[in-house]
Amino acid sequence: MIGLVMAAGASRRLRPETDHLPKALLPVDGTSTILDLGLRNLAGVGIADVVVLVGYAAAAVAARVPELERRHGVAIELVYNAHAEDWNNAYSLWLARDHFRRGVLLVNGDTVHPASVERALLAARDGSSDLILALDDVKKLAAEEMKVALGAHDRLSRISKLLDPADADGEYIGASLIESRAAAALADALEATWRRDPGLFYEDGYQEFANRGGVVVAARIGAVDWIEVDDHRDLRRARNIASRC
Repeated sequence: MIGLVMAAGASRRLRPETDHLPKALLPVDGTSTILDLGLRNLAGVGIADVVVLVGYAAAAVAARVPELERRHGVAIELVYNAHAEDWNNAYSLWLARDHFRRGVLLVNGDTVHPASVERALLAARDGSSDLILALDDVKKLAAEEMKVALGAHDRLSRISKLLDPADADGEYIGASLIESRAAAALADALEATWRRDPGLFYEDGYQEFANRGGVVVAARIGAVDWIEVDDHRDLRRARNIASRC
């Protein structure tokens, strides 16, 4: 199994900090960046090979690869998205499709969370699911969250920011496990998603995969301090959480 970090976006709400950097390279704990924390978590559960999806300010990530590899004991391969500033991340994840066959532990490059999330995903593997989503079923939901509704046996019914919070079972926190057997079908679902609308999220591709019969389930992470960094207030909180991870 490999790690995969989604780090291609531009993050205009975090300017001027992101004038020349993707938000994955913003420091959150001393000199450690959001990307450092993601790589540390992946290495901590035994992941030795990591793909990082890059786009906006990709050269800044590329320049740090040797240091990141030394610091975390991983081998890093970059996959470049030339449309990162114009299209959404369903296309980004599709670009990494050739790596799905190895099995993937995916983390968003704008999320700060402890390694217990990765451990929860790995512990949820039971041989029957194709895709496992890390779910926060404790947090109070509002409009911005990537909300998840579940059916029997915690199987995905719907995932969308547009879902009514009252109908949701929790929030997808930007970490998931893709089993190798799902590689071809997930790649097809992602391609259908971005070709339908390049502005769609990779989570819309997950929905398409589930609609086609893929077995997508949730791993409940419990009461965990985590944050998706979208703006300066989030970044301040991320720095507080990172110092305790």
